[in-house]
Amino acid sequence: MNSMNEKLFHAGDVIFREGDTGSCFYQILDGVAGAYLDYGEPNQRKLTDMMPGQFFGEMAVIDACPRTTTVVAEKDLRVVEISEQNLNDYFSEKPEQILAIMKQLSSRIRSLTEEYEEVNLFLKEKQDEAASKKESFLSRMKKYADINRRAAKLSSLTAEDVIKEKADAVPAGSPLPVLSFPKGRIIFREGDEGLYMYAVHGGSVGIYAGYCSASEKKLTSLYSGTFFGEMGMIDNEKRSATAVVEEDNTILETIGADDLQNLFRTNPMEINMILTHLSNRLRRLTVDYVKACEAAVKDN
Repeated sequence: MNSMNEKLFHAGDVIFREGDTGSCFYQILDGVAGAYLDYGEPNQRKLTDMMPGQFFGEMAVIDACPRTTTVVAEKDLRVVEISEQNLNDYFSEKPEQILAIMKQLSSRIRSLTEEYEEVNLFLKEKQDEAASKKESFLSRMKKYADINRRAAKLSSLTAEDVIKEKADAVPAGSPLPVLSFPKGRIIFREGDEGLYMYAVHGGSVGIYAGYCSASEKKLTSLYSGTFFGEMGMIDNEKRSATAVVEEDNTILETIGADDLQNLFRTNPMEINMILTHLSNRLRRLTVDYVKACEAAVKDN
């Protein structure tokens, strides 16, 4: 069965609109697509251009949320359309695209995280009455502040909620290492090379910044049905935090980038859960970023 449907769009064609239900996503073969907020309205904002090889619309399919942007063909556009119904068939035919989609989501998370940190630094400087109010920076933040109404409807959604709903459907057993760890065991340290990600199947894991230092800060606790370490595994970059086991007999599954294709063959639902986790992480980050942008442009 061929799960891919090739489509052609002419320059100016709308592929989908903000608020639409997402039943499919696309990979660009030729041409350029633009993502817009409030397309066709006086306050229209263009967010980005998407080029050959890139995917768009995948988040609405992965986590079943409405489209948050309108996507338009900037030039004649040739794409592959992948439906939600045929997603598993698509991954069966092209298992290498599992990691490709994860890399794209990871790249967006890293990029938005950098901007979010920049906005937070600006807010701190503003609060200290030491901000340098550069017009270009404020303009960029105002663009993202325009998506507040979208952020509001997403604010109640968390990765943990979505994943827990799907956890019961995961087949028993796994071909990957599943081990039990005692309380206090460090899984990885901040600054370590990121070679693997982990699925929590029992117990809990704490994620810390500055672990065992004067600036130690606990970021979150993770429980059964959640994942951690995926960013380092996907991009093979250094860990940004330390992961510590919080309960005796905490059960973790170890997943490497090279394991993803085989994991899909043996347990496709778990791949879906990882993608959902990444998509929701990006959505939550977007919500936080929008709130920070609105605070930064207030009274400006």
